[in-house]
Amino acid sequence: MAGTADNVLDVPTFDDPVKVLVVTAPYYGTIAGMQLDAVRAVLDRAGATHDVVEVPGSLEVPPAIAIAHRQADYDAYVALGCVIRGATSHYDLVVNESARGITTLTLMGACVGNGIITVEDMDQALERADGARLDTAGHAANAALHLLKLARTLKKDTKGIGFRAGS
Repeated sequence: MAGTADNVLDVPTFDDPVKVLVVTAPYYGTIAGMQLDAVRAVLDRAGATHDVVEVPGSLEVPPAIAIAHRQADYDAYVALGCVIRGATSHYDLVVNESARGITTLTLMGACVGNGIITVEDMDQALERADGARLDTAGHAANAALHLLKLARTLKKDTKGIGFRAGS
């Protein structure tokens, strides 16, 4: 088994409603189902509502999140997928570019938990997708919620412009 964290943060609590978009690339159906179950368990514990959208592959996950971040009303995002090394260098492209896309989104202010697992074989994928074992998708949901909690905690008061009623 891969190394496991010995200090996983509890799922945060929120006073205001939380709406999360889960973007999944269900290339491997069994893995995708396990990941969604794990994410839903964490989001339910946080009292968050969520929607799920599917995209063809892990490279499409960051653009889908970017579209939603620009055009929809979500508080946080969870990126899900599974990339298993094959015989060509395509694995490296998908792994690096999907991670870069998600990192870019987070640096632009989107609260994204990265649950795209990158593995050598199906046994490793099953270990990482299993909510009772490594639970990478559940940890990604928790990460997205912690980023949202931080963003809400550090939010600046808006002063607005122009005149205020009653001033």
